[in-house]
Amino acid sequence: MNVDFEAEYRNCYGRVFGLCLRLLGRTVQAEDAAQDAFVRAYRALNRYDGAQPFAAWVLGIARNRCIDLLRRRRGGELRFGAEADELAALQSEQPDGFEVLRTTQRDSAVRTAIAALPEKYRLPIVLAYYGELSYDEIAASLSISRNHVGVLLLRGKQALRRALTPSEEESI
Repeated sequence: MNVDFEAEYRNCYGRVFGLCLRLLGRTVQAEDAAQDAFVRAYRALNRYDGAQPFAAWVLGIARNRCIDLLRRRRGGELRFGAEADELAALQSEQPDGFEVLRTTQRDSAVRTAIAALPEKYRLPIVLAYYGELSYDEIAASLSISRNHVGVLLLRGKQALRRALTPSEEESI
């Protein structure tokens, strides 16, 4: 496989760093994780399958690295709560707020709101909407069920909607 690694690095470093920053929430750790992802990619270049885009391959390496770092930060497993608890909480909530996220022009507010989400909601949101992973890929990455991914995404989007919708007091 003949890959111009330097060109690929320049082309996708921004996406890899952005994913790491959104997952880890800290610039220094994100820079380290992004660099580590590229080092790992370079060392494993002989295993790269040219049938998939290089960026997708490196983003997968970065995603897995960030999840490993988050697990270490938490002392082992990522804790997402019980699926039944998440489902029960959903029944009392209003519809999801992804439309607010998708239609808003306040990029800075959105980034701030995502960074403020609890880790169990931020990870699936970032993997789904910035990493463009499917529910099955997110479930495999986080070692949870596909249904639980859907629940966490919905709860995360609801939290984003609440954070991005001005309260009545602010609009007066």
